[in-house]
Amino acid sequence: MRIGILQTGQSPDILRGEAGDYPDMFVALLADHGLTFQTFNVEAMAFPADVRACAGWLITGSRHGAYESHAFIPPLEEFIRKAIVERVPLVGICFGHQIIAQAMGGKVERFPGGWAVGPQTYDFGGDPVVLNAWHRDQVTVRPDTAKVIACNDFCENAALVYGDTALTIQAHPEFRDAFVEGLMATRGPGLVPDPLMTEARARMATGRGTDAARVADQIADFFLKRG
Repeated sequence: MRIGILQTGQSPDILRGEAGDYPDMFVALLADHGLTFQTFNVEAMAFPADVRACAGWLITGSRHGAYESHAFIPPLEEFIRKAIVERVPLVGICFGHQIIAQAMGGKVERFPGGWAVGPQTYDFGGDPVVLNAWHRDQVTVRPDTAKVIACNDFCENAALVYGDTALTIQAHPEFRDAFVEGLMATRGPGLVPDPLMTEARARMATGRGTDAARVADQIADFFLKRG
């Protein structure tokens, strides 16, 4: 099954040599699940010709806000709506989670509570799942068609499903601890409060790790059952 990765941002230059770019991280996350991938750099306006050009779509994270004025955002929202109408499976991560919600009538904004950084525990229907996070924007009003499948005290709409067509997650299953550490070292100073980064490093130092592999299975199953 071929999945089109809609790239909406790039990992920092200083980290890309070791960690790869965002599409590389998803290819690694979803390896050995029977999926193949093709990347479309929609941030640079390189859109697929049609929503059926691939059997499913995955929208990456981005440094951009979904509510900002960028040329790629309106056509991406239109692509999202068309994919959902035509029932082409769609997965969104972080910015992808947010832009799908916005395209479907929800609201995304800078969260007054600030940042979520590093390992966070989410309640997936009574099942605690740990994933890395890096965001201060959130879906604050979910679309009428969206159902919450994960949350925590900081993020009410941490994962959403739209019928059987779209699955979206605010956290980053594709981010390994080393990449989050790199983000804190390169992007964090002066942007993310120091105590939050100290707490994130302490959580990573426990060696507990994340449940990214479980979420990778969930994402792959979502695609394969609908493709």
